[in-house]
Amino acid sequence: MDRMFRVLGFWTGIFAILFFVGSMYNMALLFFAQTGAFVALSYLNLSERVYIYLFGAYLTVFFVGFTWYSHFLLVPGFGNH
Repeated sequence: MDRMFRVLGFWTGIFAILFFVGSMYNMALLFFAQTGAFVALSYLNLSERVYIYLFGAYLTVFFVGFTWYSHFLLVPGFGNH
């Protein structure tokens, strides 16, 4: 299970680099932080149950944050206005 957290760290790192190249610096910083957290957690050698609980907590925080952002902050429309 610790290897899956390294895989999550790898993919969030790839997305962070792509966001950085695309001049989306706030999103890149968020994904670099997630990369660091996933890689750090992967080297703790926790039990599989704890890794599942951590991933469930991560998903809960993500879905609550994304729902809050899309409902209260996101301005509908296209383009950079």
